[in-house]
Amino acid sequence: MNERLLSALFSFRETGVCLAFSGGVDSALLLALCVKEQIPVTAVTFQTTLHPRCDLENARAITKKLGVRHLVLEVDETAVPVIMENPPDRCYHCKKYLFTKLQALAETEGRPTILDGTNADDLTQYRPGLKALKELHVRSPLAECGVTKAEVRQLASELGLKTASRPSSPCLATRLPYYTHVTPALLRQIEAGEGYLKTAGFPIVRLRVHPEAMGPLARIEIPVGQFPALLEKKAEITTFLRDLGFAEVTLDLEGFRSGCYDRNLKPSNL
Repeated sequence: MNERLLSALFSFRETGVCLAFSGGVDSALLLALCVKEQIPVTAVTFQTTLHPRCDLENARAITKKLGVRHLVLEVDETAVPVIMENPPDRCYHCKKYLFTKLQALAETEGRPTILDGTNADDLTQYRPGLKALKELHVRSPLAECGVTKAEVRQLASELGLKTASRPSSPCLATRLPYYTHVTPALLRQIEAGEGYLKTAGFPIVRLRVHPEAMGPLARIEIPVGQFPALLEKKAEITTFLRDLGFAEVTLDLEGFRSGCYDRNLKPSNL
């Protein structure tokens, strides 16, 4: 076990913490370690327009198993025009909005210290939301202690967490090119398409969407090694996605990659 990380978490033992809990492997590891080290913790999950609804179900299952107090904080990003306009710094505005709400909740819980699951690898990527976390004094123990995503998964596996191998589940707005106006209907369309592809045997998938004059184009990203399996099901997949309202369906020959719209943007730092 990472002694530096345990020491960092132990420093919160007297005050307790509120943990922004998505149900993903990073925040699940922090939650499990807080329980293990007897650090008072309230897990708070955002119920939002921009995130897959299955995230909340996963979060509820994990907190129930760990016996942790779990609160659901409902937020509506559609109330913030700049978020829905989807500029390159959308994540900054969204994090600022969400975590300001969480700050108020944390105060009422008597646990003003807020933790999140940012890991060390996130610091090397384009993450404008990190600026908001810094401004709001949110603590990121994994990043602060240099814990990478691979190490997170290893530690989670050692603790027997089912989330250890769970694929990342970022905000659905990441499926859209910057400056594409975000609507709840479009997000649900993307969510339904990705959900279908996962049940069809492609757990690691992004359904990128490009607005076109004749209707939205769906661009499927999956690992290159799964191309043959997808092509075997191309007819049924194309039919399903067109029935959802996508005018065209394509397969990205570069394969799955996180942050495909960020390739020309500079990494963010805490």
